[in-house]
Amino acid sequence: MSILVNNKTRLLVQGITGREGAFHTKQMLAYGTQVVAGVTPGKAGESVEGVPVYNTVREAVDKHGVNTSIIFVPPRFAADAALEAIDAGIELVVCITEWIPVHEMMEVTAYARAKGTRLVGPNCPGVISPGEALVGILPGGIFKPGPVGLVSRSGTLTYEVVNELTTRGIGQSTCVGIGGDPIIGTRFIDVLRLFEEDPQTEVIVMIGEIGGSDEEEAAEYIKTMKKPVVGFISGRTAPPGKRMGHAGAIISGNTGTAESKIRALTAANVPVADTINEIVDLVEQRLK
Repeated sequence: MSILVNNKTRLLVQGITGREGAFHTKQMLAYGTQVVAGVTPGKAGESVEGVPVYNTVREAVDKHGVNTSIIFVPPRFAADAALEAIDAGIELVVCITEWIPVHEMMEVTAYARAKGTRLVGPNCPGVISPGEALVGILPGGIFKPGPVGLVSRSGTLTYEVVNELTTRGIGQSTCVGIGGDPIIGTRFIDVLRLFEEDPQTEVIVMIGEIGGSDEEEAAEYIKTMKKPVVGFISGRTAPPGKRMGHAGAIISGNTGTAESKIRALTAANVPVADTINEIVDLVEQRLK
């Protein structure tokens, strides 16, 4: 099993004719993902890596039975691209684009909830179920199928942790990058619920960072879970009031500090690793 994406995923690439869209379409196809259509307004009739291009999402959905979309559209147009995908009834929309204005994403996330579409991102690396489907910019070669579910706000930390897991012979069920912006469509608690119900997932790794209260709220839910969770919080040495990397990684007063997140997770009986190697040590202990 897996969550969010699998070998039945039928993917649409929005912005497929752009540099990033074309490059990652090739990577996703090489991984085995069913990329069935692309959309770039004004480019209908073209193809990218053999994938037909359409002017509108609706047309692509009607012709190819699309159930998932990935957005590689520049920031000024990305919110509209997401709204178009939601309007077309697509079940899962993954938005890779960074620098989308916060007020626009507030509208998009509210609309996605109202329409029953799951939105992952923006400013995220995507989702992968190893051996089944890659929807995003994750380096597929470092992943292998297995029992560990991973959810993270950081793309690069995801890659580092997964590489260490795979090196030690531990595979993954699904890895989800939820994104580092202040307003995102899918939060830690949403992915934890899916992993709790997934029969393949035995242990969950949650990689958080400073800023916001997502990790603290997830900790309250973890108290009700049966599956073990291993935690990691990055940005412990970041100075208050200064954004570090992600738009959402900013501490305001006592809110969003690494200390508050670690306290919340510890209170939920989640061991919080100090290093990436320690994350894998803790996972190994819980798989025995």
